[in-house]
Amino acid sequence: MIRCIFSRKVPKLSPSVISQMLRADRHGTSVYFSTDPCQPVRVSGRTASSRISRWGNNHSPALPVGKIKYCTQPAEALVSPCLQDPKENLSQHPAVQRLFKGLVEGQRASLAESITLVESVHRRKRVAAEALLQLVLEHLQQKRVKWKKPSAFRIGLTGPPGAGKSTFIEAFGKFLTDSGHKVAVLAVDPSSSTTGGSLLGDKTRMPELSRDMNAYIRPSPTSGTLGGVNRRTNEAIVLCEGAGYDVILVETVGVGQSEFVVADMVDMFVLLVPPAGGDELQGLKKGIVEVADLVVVNKADGDLLPAARRIQAEYTSALKFVRPRSQVWRPRVIRVSSLTKEGIPKAWDRMTGFRSKTWNSGELDMKRRRQHRVWMWNHIQDSMIKLFRQHPRVQRSIDAMEDRVMRGEVTPGAAADALLREFQKSPKTSNAEQIKQDKL
Repeated sequence: MIRCIFSRKVPKLSPSVISQMLRADRHGTSVYFSTDPCQPVRVSGRTASSRISRWGNNHSPALPVGKIKYCTQPAEALVSPCLQDPKENLSQHPAVQRLFKGLVEGQRASLAESITLVESVHRRKRVAAEALLQLVLEHLQQKRVKWKKPSAFRIGLTGPPGAGKSTFIEAFGKFLTDSGHKVAVLAVDPSSSTTGGSLLGDKTRMPELSRDMNAYIRPSPTSGTLGGVNRRTNEAIVLCEGAGYDVILVETVGVGQSEFVVADMVDMFVLLVPPAGGDELQGLKKGIVEVADLVVVNKADGDLLPAARRIQAEYTSALKFVRPRSQVWRPRVIRVSSLTKEGIPKAWDRMTGFRSKTWNSGELDMKRRRQHRVWMWNHIQDSMIKLFRQHPRVQRSIDAMEDRVMRGEVTPGAAADALLREFQKSPKTSNAEQIKQDKL
């Protein structure tokens, strides 16, 4: 195996050098380009300052040897074959430190690269992402001890398709940035069940906010995750908070009555409904209305104003029969117009009132603690399916069991129980199998 660390400053290698590297790989020779400023470049275990000079081409100097530090460690270096130990601590890796330093300094490029890192499913990048998140959490903990309160207000915005969520965020976000706040918008876009792709076009409805330097908009696909959000949305929230954004808006995809996963990620859950959002019975139904802290009737302007007033009155009446989740706050219903900006300041006043009351009572702090526990179990659920499918004995049985289910010879429930028994009674994975899984 050729061992290497990527670098932006390594001189260009000629095709003959590349062929030599491939020949060395076939013969099992280890080639090591070090970025350690105190370690020389080694080939086949021997210092090769004399041999390495012939590796440069005619137009570039020889590869620097010794105490010259020439690597800035881009994020791609995290997947280098040199980093084979899955238990290695990457918190001090130059690429992780570079991203963390950029986040703390509020660099938008570092925030974008960090979110891309945490959304990756590559095993090595997942380890690096956890190391970066741990550094950010420690930084946020220090800020919280200093300020005696959370550094950011997390707001989840959801609603049915066509409720005007993106247009509301455009008007609401500009109001916040004009008031001196730094706003981060995490917009989740649905993924196609056929192709798996996403349009990621939410920024097209936010032309003014996307040009605002005090705002950051990041669209992400659902990637098959149910509930209206991405499985890494909660980690992106932490990164935005670490980058210094004090208001974080999470826009979900168009949802129905039972999709409110975002409520376990934010401080306040806001439900946007259009003027034709149903009658009073719709508000009485259990589900998303039951967990909403604020109901916003959008598009309350023009010909839709009478309908908006009617739906506001009906939801206000319906919420009286919903058991409140907080001891200090009862859900409100307000009207806003994203077009005329009417009601936007009132919506922010309601949100800040909710934040101050829940924080002073201790409910907000306890809510975040419970959310951390929910996130842990969500990660366990996501990982268990993958571990189940990768188990050696399950892999040997799953194809035959699927065929039997498709032919109607066995019920799906019985087939699932049989595969689970194979998973439970199997012996522990051998060392060879564990090494093979670590390399995947």
